[in-house]
Amino acid sequence: MSVHQLRRLTPAEEAVIASAETGLVAGDDTRREAIALLRREGLPHRRIEAWHYTDFRSLIGRVPANDGSAAAVSEVLAPLLPGSTVVDLAAGAPLPAAPAGVSLQRSNATPDWRKPVNHLDREFDTVRLIGAAFGATATEISVDAGADVDHAIELRPEPGSTGARGFARCTIGAGAKATIVERLSAGHAGTLSCGISDLVIGDGAEVLWIVDQAKGEAETYLGQLNVSIGADGRFRLFVLNAGGALVRMEVHAETAGEGADIQMRGVNLLSAGQHIDVTTTLNHTVANTTSTETFRNVVTGGHGVFQGMIKVSKGAQKTDARMACNTLLLSDEGDFSAKPELEIFADDVQCGHGATAGEIDSNHLFYLMSRGIPEREARALLVKAFVAEVVEELEHEAAIEALEARIDAWLDRDR
Repeated sequence: MSVHQLRRLTPAEEAVIASAETGLVAGDDTRREAIALLRREGLPHRRIEAWHYTDFRSLIGRVPANDGSAAAVSEVLAPLLPGSTVVDLAAGAPLPAAPAGVSLQRSNATPDWRKPVNHLDREFDTVRLIGAAFGATATEISVDAGADVDHAIELRPEPGSTGARGFARCTIGAGAKATIVERLSAGHAGTLSCGISDLVIGDGAEVLWIVDQAKGEAETYLGQLNVSIGADGRFRLFVLNAGGALVRMEVHAETAGEGADIQMRGVNLLSAGQHIDVTTTLNHTVANTTSTETFRNVVTGGHGVFQGMIKVSKGAQKTDARMACNTLLLSDEGDFSAKPELEIFADDVQCGHGATAGEIDSNHLFYLMSRGIPEREARALLVKAFVAEVVEELEHEAAIEALEARIDAWLDRDR
């Protein structure tokens, strides 16, 4: 008898699997296989290296059973960026009229969780597995070669009960330009939801992808973005985490052609009771590619995690890759774990990584207060300046304005 057969599932694992089995139909072999594997392996725990700082099995607690419906959430959100085409990823939701140069399609088949768009070797892909176990209607977004899409496409995974999920597969044609917003709004307390996106960027194409995560204070969310960037393609990512009780956000990007460029920025805002984990992999597989990754974290409570890996293959000479994770600790009640890593097999590269953590600089605070600014206001100004730097690097005026407003609202509420 195997070890897997001997291990007893926790109540939370049983609840997750029971939720996944709700609505399972005959013939959905992909989903059935994912559920069986999830039952065998269970939820990830700290003995798995990639989950060392997020003991998901222990942290998740109990998950309510899925009643098979995605209960409506009353709040109706305006698009993050004006003029956006909003695409509801929920099963059965009507698709909007597509902008010029864009096509939208829906597939009822559960996507094959074993086939992401890149070829990264990941240790037991739990997020993708759970997404397949819950089942998901795949939404296909295609941008024609050479198209310059004027307004953003906003993706909204369904925010209902446990098992709510979204799967988007985006293909950007050669030379095209597009902005895509992934809007993760609050659902129902105590629920677990999962969202997966695959993005293929053609040669010479440019994509700005924004993740606005504002889940409810009692929600658990697992998200994953897989990206392949063609020759001379440009991928810009901005992640804002400002909600959720337990959040794991993964980004796995791979350069598929020379001249590919990756620019990743993010801000994580943590309050008491939150656990937010951002795990990234940037895989340089060909020569003459670049990447820059910068995350800023503001912690007033809870626990934050950043795990960033830069991989440089043997043939990826002339790679230039940089990574930085900077954390501002505003309270003794919070902490942050950072693990930046390099794995380099080429000898003609320029790569660097680093992480810092500290409190507000007392000299800067004294300077502002000596100019007559009250201490509370002075602290707020320094915190805003700390995160504003990465936001302003977006080169997208409407996005900068919207994200700064979201960040300001959190800072005003949490200080």
